[in-house]
Amino acid sequence: MKKFNFRKVLDGLTASSPGSSSGSNSGGGAGSASTHPTGTAAILREEVQETLTSDYFQICKTVRHGFPYQPTTLAFDPVQKILAIGTRTGAIRILGRPGVDCYCQHESGAAVLQLQFLINEGALVSASSDDTLHLWNLRQKKPAILHSLKFNRERITYCHLPFQSKWLYVGTERGNTHIVNIESFILSGYVIMWNKAIELSTKTHPGPVVHLSDSPRDEGKLLIGYENGTVVFWDLKSKRAELRVYYDEAIHSIDWHHEGKQFMCSHSDGSLTLWNLKSPSRPFQTTVPHGKSQREGRKPESCKPILKVEYKTCRNSEPFIIFSGGLSYDKACRRPSLTIMHGKAITVLEMDHPIVEFLTLCETPYPNEFQEPYAVAVLLEKDLIVVDLTQSNFPIFENPYPMDIHESPVTCTAYFADCPPDLILVLYSIGAKHKKQGYSNKEWPISGGAWNLGTQTYPEIIITGHADGSIKFWDASAITLQMLYKLKTSKVFEKQKVGEGKQTCEIVEEDPYAIQMIYWCPESRIFCVSGVSAYVIIYKFSRHEITTEIVSLEVRLQYDIEDIITPEPETSPPFPDLSSQLPSRSLSGSTNTVASEGVTKDSIPCLNVKTRPVRMPPGYQAELVIQLVWVDGEPPQQITSLAVSSAYGIVAFGNCNGLAVVDFIQKTVLLSMGTIDLYRSSDIYQRQPRSPRKNKQFIADNFCMRGLSNFYPDLTKRIRTSYQSLTELNDSPVPQELERCKSPTSDHVNGHCTSPTSQSCSSGKRLSSADVSKINRWGPGRPPFRKAQSAACMEISLPVTTEESRENSYNRSRSSSISSIDKDSKEAITALYFMESFARKNDSTISPCLFVGTSLGMVLIISLNLPSADEQRFTEPVMVLPSGTFLSLKGAVLTFSCMDRTGGLMQPPYEVWRDPNNIDENEKSCRRKLVMNCPSPSQEIGDHQYTIICSEKQAKVFSLPSQTCLYVHNITETSFILQADVVVMCNSACLACFCANGHIMIMSLPSLRPMLDVNYLPLTDMRIARTFCFTNEGQALYLVSPTEIQRLTYSQEMCDNLQDMLGDLFTPIETPEAQNRGFLKGLFGGSGQTFDREELFGEASAGKASRSLAQHIPGPGGIEGMKGAAGGVMGELTRARIALDERGQRLGELEEKTAGMMTSAEAFSKHAHELMLKYKDKKWYQF
Repeated sequence: MKKFNFRKVLDGLTASSPGSSSGSNSGGGAGSASTHPTGTAAILREEVQETLTSDYFQICKTVRHGFPYQPTTLAFDPVQKILAIGTRTGAIRILGRPGVDCYCQHESGAAVLQLQFLINEGALVSASSDDTLHLWNLRQKKPAILHSLKFNRERITYCHLPFQSKWLYVGTERGNTHIVNIESFILSGYVIMWNKAIELSTKTHPGPVVHLSDSPRDEGKLLIGYENGTVVFWDLKSKRAELRVYYDEAIHSIDWHHEGKQFMCSHSDGSLTLWNLKSPSRPFQTTVPHGKSQREGRKPESCKPILKVEYKTCRNSEPFIIFSGGLSYDKACRRPSLTIMHGKAITVLEMDHPIVEFLTLCETPYPNEFQEPYAVAVLLEKDLIVVDLTQSNFPIFENPYPMDIHESPVTCTAYFADCPPDLILVLYSIGAKHKKQGYSNKEWPISGGAWNLGTQTYPEIIITGHADGSIKFWDASAITLQMLYKLKTSKVFEKQKVGEGKQTCEIVEEDPYAIQMIYWCPESRIFCVSGVSAYVIIYKFSRHEITTEIVSLEVRLQYDIEDIITPEPETSPPFPDLSSQLPSRSLSGSTNTVASEGVTKDSIPCLNVKTRPVRMPPGYQAELVIQLVWVDGEPPQQITSLAVSSAYGIVAFGNCNGLAVVDFIQKTVLLSMGTIDLYRSSDIYQRQPRSPRKNKQFIADNFCMRGLSNFYPDLTKRIRTSYQSLTELNDSPVPQELERCKSPTSDHVNGHCTSPTSQSCSSGKRLSSADVSKINRWGPGRPPFRKAQSAACMEISLPVTTEESRENSYNRSRSSSISSIDKDSKEAITALYFMESFARKNDSTISPCLFVGTSLGMVLIISLNLPSADEQRFTEPVMVLPSGTFLSLKGAVLTFSCMDRTGGLMQPPYEVWRDPNNIDENEKSCRRKLVMNCPSPSQEIGDHQYTIICSEKQAKVFSLPSQTCLYVHNITETSFILQADVVVMCNSACLACFCANGHIMIMSLPSLRPMLDVNYLPLTDMRIARTFCFTNEGQALYLVSPTEIQRLTYSQEMCDNLQDMLGDLFTPIETPEAQNRGFLKGLFGGSGQTFDREELFGEASAGKASRSLAQHIPGPGGIEGMKGAAGGVMGELTRARIALDERGQRLGELEEKTAGMMTSAEAFSKHAHELMLKYKDKKWYQF
C-alpha cells in the first residue's frame, strides 16, 4: 500500500501554493527539490538566469590564525630567521615575517616532543611521542614529510643535529644513543650503549638521555647527559668515554661555553653547576641563584627545579646566563619567571602563564664563536613573547601575530568579506590610540620568509566576541589577521562588588558579560551585541569623544496566556505594566535593587547600568542598553535571535518566551509579546500577561528542539552544549538532568534554553526583528490601531502536522485556540530579518517588513508602518500591522534572504553613516540618508520578489506577493543544519549550509540545485557549531580550538590561487662564514684534525642497524610521492624540480667521488715518491 504523506499536503496548504509540494528524501545527505513550472512561477523561473555551476566550488583550508593550542616545544633557524612551534595535538606552526604563517599536522596526531631545523637548508626534523622521527621539506609553501623513521623498541627522549651535519643524534629512554642519516633517514650501525658509556662499577641505570651535544672545540666528542646526574664525554672515534661527571641531583639541561672548555648544568634542586673539562671530579662552580644565603660550609637551600639553562657569551660584555624556574619554595604565589643573569645583575621576568620552553636568539649559527645573543623567545602555555636583550630594561617586542585571540575565551564570531574599504583604516586609526606602550623600539626579530599580497585584495573583517564582554575587530584581508580595534562592553555596567550579583549567577555561573550574538551593519556602522545576562547594547560609531549618560530600557519578556480570556477592558489595562519600559536613566532605585530575602524578585535586571555620566572615547559609543528583567521570581531567558535596522531605527530580539521590539531612535519599547501571542487572532488589548510555570523549566526547554535529538542520540552525549564549553579549555561533565534534556540544536545554561542556531552570526546574514506599533504612545485619541489589529489578525486555523519519519521528531501544531496549544511548550524565536517586501498575499506595493522565524519552523511576516517624513521619525510613533501571513518549514528557521525577479540578491535597507557627534555639520546635512535597495518598479502584474527561507531541515523559495512556493529542497533527513547563510559568489547568490554530520553544502538560488556536498568536518565540539560562519566570496571560518581560528574557502578560484597567496618559508640566503680563528688559536685552541662523520657512521665502517630497531617510512612529500603528482603545468614544474634535485644530488656524489680520487692520487704519489727516495742511491746489485 502506498504511504500517503499528509505533511506534504499541509505544507502546500500553509504556503498557499496549489502547485507545489515538498520533495521527499530518504537518504542521509543532500535532499531533493521538486518544482512545478506552472503559471506565474514558470514565468519567474524563465527570467532568472543562474550562472553558478559546480565547477565554481571546491573546499580547502586556507590559513590558521591564533596561538598554537597546547604547545610543547620550540625551534629557531638563526640564518633563515623562522620559528617553529610544536603542539600536543601533533601540529606544527612555522612563523616568519608578518604574512608568513604556516600550519602543518602529523597524521598520527601524536604530540610533538622536539623540533630541529636543518639550519639554512629548508628542512625540519620533528620527534613525536609515538617514537617517530619526521623530516619536513620547507622549500615549498605547504610543507610535506619526506621521510619518517619509526622506533619500535625504544622511546625517543632527546635529539641533536650539529650545524652543517647530516647525522642526527637520538637519545632514548633506555639511555642509548643512536645516529640517523638525515639524507636517507636510515639508522646507522653506530650505537652508544648506556652500559658502555658509564663506568663498569656503576650498579644503577643512569636513566633516560636528557641532553646530547657535540663539543664546540672538537666535533668528534659528544656530551651525553643522563637524568640521574651523570654526564659522559664520549670520544666518537675511539668509541670510549673520555671523562665522566657525577652529581647527586638530577639534570634537566646542559649548555656549552663557546670555547668548549666548560659547560653548565641545571638541576632539580634549583642549582647551576659549572664544570671544567680539566677537573671533572667536582663542579668548578655551584650556585643557587634564588636560594637564601647560608653559612660557609653548609649546603645552599634547595629551590624549585631549573628546567632549562642557556649559557651565551658576548665579545664585549659579560656572558648571559638565562634560565627558567629555580624560584624559592617559600614564594608559592610567585608567577612563572624567566631569570636573566648578566654579570652581577640578576633580572627576574614574571610571566602571565607557565613557561613551556625558551630559546636564545644569537647572531651566529656556529657554536664555537661568541654567540652575541640579542633576544629570547619565550613560549608560554597561552602566549609567545620575545625579550630584547640589547637594552638594559629588557623590554619585549610587539608581537605582529594575532596571538591574543584567546586573551578572553572566544564565545562568538562574525565574518565580513568585501566590506566598505574605508572601514579598516577608520578602525585602525581609532584602535591605534589605545595600544599598549613600552615595547622595544627594534623590529620583530623573527623576520624570515617572503610574502606578497596576491591577487585577492578585497577588504575582510573578522569580529570576535569574548567571555569578558570585549569585542575585537580584526583585519583579515589577504589571508592575514591584524588587530584593528577593541571594544569593552562591560564598561556600560557597574562593577559587581563581592557578595553582589546573585541574580546574575542564577543564569550563568561566571562571565556575566559574555557576548552571545553580534550584529553589525558595515554600511551604517551600527553595531549591536547581546550578552549572556539577557541584555542588548546598541552602539553608534563616532570620531569624537563625548561624556554622557547611558540610556537604558527594561523589558518584561515572559508571558503566557490564561486559560480563560478575557477581562473587561475597563477593569484590565489594555497592555502589560509599562512602567519599567519607559526610558530609564536611573537603575539604582528601589525597583532595581535586589529583593530582600524571602521576597519574590520582580522587575530586576541582571546587571546595573552606570547612572553617572560616562566618558566615551572615539569609536563605538553606547547608544542604548536594553535589559530583560526578572518576572515573578523567574530570571530572564537568554536571547536567541537579534537583528537591527539602521534605516528603520529599530532593534528586535527574541528568546524562548517571545519577541521584543525597541525603537532606538526614540528610546522606546514598541513591543514585548510572548510567542503564543503572535499567533492569536484576538485583540492584544485583551490578553492577560502571566509568567510561565516555574516547575516546567526543563520540559519547556526540551520542547524547543526536542525532535532533533532523535537523529543524533549519541552525538548529543558527546558534544558540549553548555555555554561554559566555549570558555573552558577542558571538557567538564554535564549534569544528568541536562544531559537528558539537551538537544544538538539547543543549548542549556543552568537549565535555561538558548538557541545555538543564532549563536554565530555570519556576514551577509540579515536577521529579522519583530517591529510593532509604539504602544505606550497611544492615548485615548488613537483607537484606530485596535480595529486594524483585529482586522489584520483574522481568526485562522493553521494545519496540524503529523509525524513523517520518527516519533515526536517535530511538533509544529499551531492553532488560534488556546486549548490546542501545549501549556508547557515554549516556541523560541530563532531568526529575525528586516526587508522591504510584500507583507500580505497579492499586495501591489512593497513596504517595511519583519520576518520572524521560530524553533517550530513557523514564519510570520509583520508589516511596519513608519512615518513618511524624515522629521516625523523622531516624534511620531512606529505602527505595527500584523499581516496574518504564516509560512512553515521543517525544523527551526535559521536564515532569511530576498532576491529580485532577475535573481539579484537584495540587501536590507540601511542608513548611510554620519557622525552623530559632529558639531561642524549644518542642519541640512544632518538629515538621514537612507538606501532602501528596493526592486525596480514594473508595470506588469505578477510576482516581483523571491524570499529564501532555510531551516534545520529544508530550504524553500517563495515568490511574493503571491506567496507561491516555487522550490523546496530537503537538505537532510538524518542530520540537521547548524549554520546557513545566503552569500554572494562570483556576483551570484547561493545558499551555504554546514550540517551537524560534517557536510558543507552549497545550493544555487533560486532553484536550490546542489552545487557542492563535501564531508568536511564532523561535529566534535559545540565550539565549532557556535562559531562556524559563512561570508561572501567563498569564505568561511570557525574556532578550531580555544585559541585558533581556521579559515577555509569553498571557491575553486581561491583554491587555485592559494599557492600565490601563501608565504614562502625558505628564501635563498648565504650561510655566514665562520670567523678566522687565527694561527695560534688553531694550533693550541683545539683539535686540528678533521672529523669525517661519513667514514665513522657510514655503512662501510659501522655496518647496518638492526631492522627490528626502527622502520623507515617514505613520506608523501618525498620524490616517490611527488612523481605521482597531477599532470599539467604544475606537474611539469614538479617534475622539473625533481630532476634538478636529482641532478644536484648526482653532482654532489660526483664531487665526492672526484675528491676521493684526488685523495687516492695524492696518496699514491706520496708513496711513489717515498719509494723513489728509498731506492735512489742503491745499485742494481743491492736489490
